[in-house]
Amino acid sequence: MSRVGKKDLIIPQGVTVTPSQHEVEVKSAKGSLKVTLPQGIEVSVKETSAHVTRADDSNVNRQNHGTVRALLHNAIVGVSQGFEKKLEIIGIGYKAMIDPDGSLRLNIGYSHQVVITPRPGVKLSCPDATKVLVSGIDRQAVGETAANIRSVREPEPYQGKGIKYAGEHIIRKEGKRAGKK
Repeated sequence: MSRVGKKDLIIPQGVTVTPSQHEVEVKSAKGSLKVTLPQGIEVSVKETSAHVTRADDSNVNRQNHGTVRALLHNAIVGVSQGFEKKLEIIGIGYKAMIDPDGSLRLNIGYSHQVVITPRPGVKLSCPDATKVLVSGIDRQAVGETAANIRSVREPEPYQGKGIKYAGEHIIRKEGKRAGKK
């Protein structure tokens, strides 16, 4: 048995989990998410918990068992608490701002401004000019949007300039030395 798949999912108050034939819908006041169920995987819901089971021990079902449980857990946490990623912008003159339509405008050393439009369900905010906060209920969408923002100007190893995740450690390199023989 999958160790991850065996664990019951605890459903917090205010969250409803509705399984159907091929998908599970997770709803709360923050929104709703759907998790598609592969063939051979079933979800049973009791009052405050949900359990993922598989039809047999085939390789495909064993692989999907833990994956579906993890996706359901992410959906439950997303609709109850939400997810967020923090990004920091490092560099002289580098800054970010939010447009009235919700898109992110970056000045990060290029000859032009870079505009990033978030996916539906993802909210971007700038607490100050060098910090970006990506939040939403879908963990994959939040992570993908944050990765797209970071990929515009990844941190370089010599001076550390660029966009990095909050708390990310950038391994620095020493530059060339003058007069080395």
